[in-house]
This record gives sequence, structure tokens and C-alpha cells, in this order.
Amino acid sequence: MALNIPAGFFVQALSNELKSELVSVAHALADAARPVTLRHFRQSALTAENKLADGFDPVTIADRGSERAMREILAARRPDDGILGEEFGTSQGSSGLTWVLDPIDGTRGYISGTPTWGVLVAVNAGGAPIYGIIDQPYVGERFEGGFGVHSMVGPLGRRELATRRSVDLGDAILFSTFPEVGTGAEEAAFAALSKHVRLTRYGMDCYGYALVAVGQVDLVVEAGLLAYDVQAPIAVVTAAGGVVTDWQGRPAHNGGRIIAAGSAELHAQALEILSKVA
Repeated sequence: MALNIPAGFFVQALSNELKSELVSVAHALADAARPVTLRHFRQSALTAENKLADGFDPVTIADRGSERAMREILAARRPDDGILGEEFGTSQGSSGLTWVLDPIDGTRGYISGTPTWGVLVAVNAGGAPIYGIIDQPYVGERFEGGFGVHSMVGPLGRRELATRRSVDLGDAILFSTFPEVGTGAEEAAFAALSKHVRLTRYGMDCYGYALVAVGQVDLVVEAGLLAYDVQAPIAVVTAAGGVVTDWQGRPAHNGGRIIAAGSAELHAQALEILSKVA
């Protein structure tokens, strides 16, 4: 049963020692996933299975191997914590903490050879994430947020994350993974929003949220997501000063329709359009 403890309350109750341990474990998970994903990326022998009878939801040996590697670390270092992973489901814990793992967010991009997929790691207390990592192994970039930390490291070194705060909707850059977005009604709402922004781009998966956190992109709007798709991005974007909710302005940590914005003002402008969808 989810504890549904507010993230801020739970973080205040954590000792500094435990916070440091959780951060250390999260980085160890991302470190373990990197070589597994890189071993198969852009290899001609890579094949993908389809998890859907109607549609296309690919999974590869790299997805499964990456999650196994992370679960092995959790079994050794945090055996009492729960796990929610895309490929191997839920493992109940007793500590009140749950690790939310997406071993490759953006498998379609992964099998296409584009460097826009990522490994997602988050930890929560039964509700909103309290810390998260978006890792892009091929580019070598890692974005983290939570416990007062909002930073990234990559080929250009380390820097603090900060969203763009003073962008009006008419000047905004909007990202989404799929042009179709979701249902017909959701697609129409997205199209209405897209007419108001300066630029709309597609196909970034979790990397779009990282770009919001680093101040390159202003909005990410998607639908039909699951908890493991959004919890790490929520932690990173909010730590950088952004806002992430569903299309009605409610908490989004369970997935669904997602809007991530660089500022509260921009979020309100976009929400005014998207919230009209039933």
C-alpha cells in the first residue's frame, strides 16, 4: 500500500546520512546500467521484441539487462526498499522507500540509434519522488535533482541546473515524444497549445525533460505515461525550479497526462489550454 507521504515532509525526516546513502546508491544504479546499455547500442545484431499485441512497444536485451544490473545492486545495498521497474514489475519493500527504474526510457530511439534515450532512476516514499537521475550513457551526461541538489555533469563539465523562468508562452520551445501525443482529444489539445508557442519539436523521450531542467527547453507535454516514465524527470525538473503536474494541475507521479514547465507562470499559461480536455 502506498504511504503517500508528501515528498517535502519525508525529506525533512531523513537523516543526512541516509540522504547521502540514497544518492550514492542512485549513482551506483546509473553507473551499473551504463555499460549494459552501451554494449548493445548501435550494434547491428540488436533485435527488439514487441510487448504489445496491438501497437509497438519494443523491449531489448539491453532493457532487461540494465534493469537486472540495477536490481542486483539494490538487493545488496538496499534490500528492504521496494522496487518498481518497467521490465520486471514491483517488488514490495518494508522501509517505506521505493526505487522507480526505467532501464531504457526511449527504446524506440535506442533501437534507431539516436542518443536521446536515457536511464531513469528515482526513489520515493510512496508518492512523489524525493530524488532522481536522468542518465544519457552515450553522450555521457547525467542530470540529478533532489535533497537540495540540482546539477548535471557531461562532456562540458559540471554545472548547476536552472530552468528558464521569464519565458512567455509565445516565445516558448515545446517538446513531446510523439506527434500523436495520445487520444484524439489529447492530440487536439496539444495541437492547440502548439499554435501558441514559438517552436515545437518531437522525439526526445526523457532527454526533453533534462533540457527543461538545464534551461534549453521550456515545456514538455505528453500523455499516456507511467510512473517509471516520469518520476526521475519530476525530481530533476522540480529541483531545477520547474513545475510538473498532470493536465489538470494535479500531482503527476503516477503518470498519465504530463506537463513539465520551466516556471509556474508558463505552466499556468499552458495549463489553461490543456485543462479543457475531459
